[in-house]
Amino acid sequence: MRLKDKVALITGGGNGIGRSTAELFSKEGAKVIVSDLHESGIMETIESIRSLNLEADSIVGDVTVFKEAELMIRTVIELHGRLDILVNSAGIGGVPPMDGSTHEDRWDKVIDVNLKGTYLPSWFAVPEMERSGGGSIINLASIIALVGYDQGSTSYEPGFNPYAASKGAVLQFTRNLAVQCAKKNIRVNCICPGYIYTNMTKSLTENPVRLSQLEGLHPMGRLGRPEEIASAALFLASDESSFVTGTPLVVDGGYTAQ
Repeated sequence: MRLKDKVALITGGGNGIGRSTAELFSKEGAKVIVSDLHESGIMETIESIRSLNLEADSIVGDVTVFKEAELMIRTVIELHGRLDILVNSAGIGGVPPMDGSTHEDRWDKVIDVNLKGTYLPSWFAVPEMERSGGGSIINLASIIALVGYDQGSTSYEPGFNPYAASKGAVLQFTRNLAVQCAKKNIRVNCICPGYIYTNMTKSLTENPVRLSQLEGLHPMGRLGRPEEIASAALFLASDESSFVTGTPLVVDGGYTAQ
């Protein structure tokens, strides 16, 4: 087992990439703690792990709130005495217009979840990892952190999409934290997925015309699956990537190679 007895906290573990990562890490011997804002999603992930005759712990919390992020890490330490792996998988693609909301409100929400929600768990995780001799932090960025794109959205004017801004910031946060933590034996990397079949892309993939367009953007002719991103996270969490830090691991079916 590649993660035997490692303690791994996975935020955004209630669905999609986070759920697949929690399941795979459990299979590989990790002591997994699943965190999410929504208890129902957490319980679905926990039940999926239990169906494999494995166990996992859960924490309901908001990664954008200082005290709640602090409590997440403290709870992990109380349960297991250490933290070896942090996967910052919590994220949103956008915020639909709502009564009274402004472009600025929706921009702030995406930046808050995707960027602050990566920073806060990491802030509390680093000293705990340092105390236990090191660790691995894995952030979820995106191919949109690497390339510009001309697809607008119903919520934002083209070119003013906070998702691209937030994921670009996650990439640079990853690089900077990696340099600062290298001598503490803490590796920090991020994954840049292409379009993946998740709840975030459901409104697109359920439209046959839009799905065909998205598939055409990837040279491999298809979208990725959450378990393929989980496999990338497993590599970055394991000792197989012991000399890898500050690196964006691109898993995009060739999207950015064009």
